[in-house]
Amino acid sequence: MQKIYESRSQMRVKEAKKITGSMTRTSKMPGLSYSLPAWECQVGSKLRAVKGSVCSGCYALKGNYTRYPAIKAAQYYRLQSLRDPQWIPAMVAQIKRQKYFRWHDAGDLQGAWHLKNIMEVCKLTPSVKHWMPTREVKYTSLMDPAVVPTNLKIIISDHMIDQKSPVKSWPFTSGVTTKHDATCPAPKQGNSCKDCRACWDKDVARVTYGKH
Repeated sequence: MQKIYESRSQMRVKEAKKITGSMTRTSKMPGLSYSLPAWECQVGSKLRAVKGSVCSGCYALKGNYTRYPAIKAAQYYRLQSLRDPQWIPAMVAQIKRQKYFRWHDAGDLQGAWHLKNIMEVCKLTPSVKHWMPTREVKYTSLMDPAVVPTNLKIIISDHMIDQKSPVKSWPFTSGVTTKHDATCPAPKQGNSCKDCRACWDKDVARVTYGKH
């Protein structure tokens, strides 16, 4: 199967966008990112009703994400494209020239098959550093962290603000804090990553973000 994908690695970006939709670009991060509708998060949709959870104040359910219908429509287009048989080569075509890429600045994994396909994209873009935060532990728990491509950092995100999730089997975690112990420097530097690459750096086991 990988040989088929590699033979399709010359797919044109214009053709790829017709399959997957366009990638997103935020002013904060050093490269492109990919978003799905946060309304379709499996764990997050349950956590939204839980007071004190990170998802109860989800940024992807307000602001520009809801202000412009075209953004929501684009996210659902991407969601529908996940099952397209050409999704993998289409994603490779769009991100293979990036240095850094973030999966899911909104939304989350839709299944173990989705995670498997993302890892295949990472294998086919070895020069790109990938970062994927997720709360869908039921999918990551099915595999050994050792099988994750070396250029992909999967971070298990805490469910509750100021509470570290009891995840012992995964090397990378992140959380949200209301205290003064946030390690993400973005709020102090114009809400920009600038030179920080902690979210992509596998030497950094945990990242904490200040509450929005």
